[in-house]
Amino acid sequence: MNVWLTWRVAMEQALYGENGFYLRERPSGHFRTSVGASPVFAEAVLRRLVAVDDALGNPPVVDLVDVGAGEGELAAGVLAAAPPGLRERLRVTGVDLASRPLSLPAEIRWEHAVPGGIRGLVIANEWLDNVPLDVAEQTADGPRLVLVDPASGAERLGDSPCDADLAWLARWWPMHSPGERAEIGRPRDEAWASVIVRLAAGEAVAVDYAHFLAGRPPYGTLTGYRDGSLVPPVPDGSCDITAHVALDACAAAGERAGRAGARDAGAEANGGAGGVGGVVTTLTTQRRALLDLGVTGTRPPVELAHTDPRGYLQALTRASQEAELIATGGLGDFGWLVQSRL
Repeated sequence: MNVWLTWRVAMEQALYGENGFYLRERPSGHFRTSVGASPVFAEAVLRRLVAVDDALGNPPVVDLVDVGAGEGELAAGVLAAAPPGLRERLRVTGVDLASRPLSLPAEIRWEHAVPGGIRGLVIANEWLDNVPLDVAEQTADGPRLVLVDPASGAERLGDSPCDADLAWLARWWPMHSPGERAEIGRPRDEAWASVIVRLAAGEAVAVDYAHFLAGRPPYGTLTGYRDGSLVPPVPDGSCDITAHVALDACAAAGERAGRAGARDAGAEANGGAGGVGGVVTTLTTQRRALLDLGVTGTRPPVELAHTDPRGYLQALTRASQEAELIATGGLGDFGWLVQSRL
């Protein structure tokens, strides 16, 4: 007998429910991320953290919050590479619904929710793409929710989306022809806004598979991963379920949250008079962001092979790792949403 659920409910159960995929599995066993590709990524994040720390005036405590921390590899890598003057002031927090990794350094806190009052850098690498969402399909009578049987992945159409989701679709992912599909990103917007309201000062960065209003995929991006391979997205808990992120919609949600936070802070400081400001937004690619952080993929001069063979091989390995992180058509195409309150 089929059990028909919305995709959002089915994803929530499959990924985060009792014995869900992310509570049972370690991500590195199933897919490759920038963090796992090379320690160069953690070094680049550290350079971003140093810049934020300087902009904040090198406070007594500076935060690094890794949202969707998984196995904690990014947080641990940044902590290990931090220079002494920063490390002694650094408060590192990994945020994930999974249990704390056994190998995680003791200095790293482990939380199941984003803490408040963050002053420093928030990094959310491939987190938003796993925030569950609903799928809608355009019909002659308008958008309808797509329902799924979690056991088989079979689908059928359900009711119309709620008014808030219809408004989101009209603004961020309008469909035009019957059969077109959209992934309703409002839960991702809300998740990202919940990060921004917890950012007292500093910068928040979301890194993810992304698309934008001018080029939404007409049939969606819902995908499954298992053991390093693409598989049908059956929400039975046996595989990762992911969908690319409408990162421009998340940016707008973050800006709204930033303005609201600034008004609240201003009202408190001015006896209820209200404030101004908010967050400053940059949308770019991983390639551009990492190039700006000194990750270039430049190969060492071949002459070094004759004077320092070991150094040449090390430099060549690093160049190869850097090249993968910024590769067009690969990791370099990831979207970077940067929102700062400095």
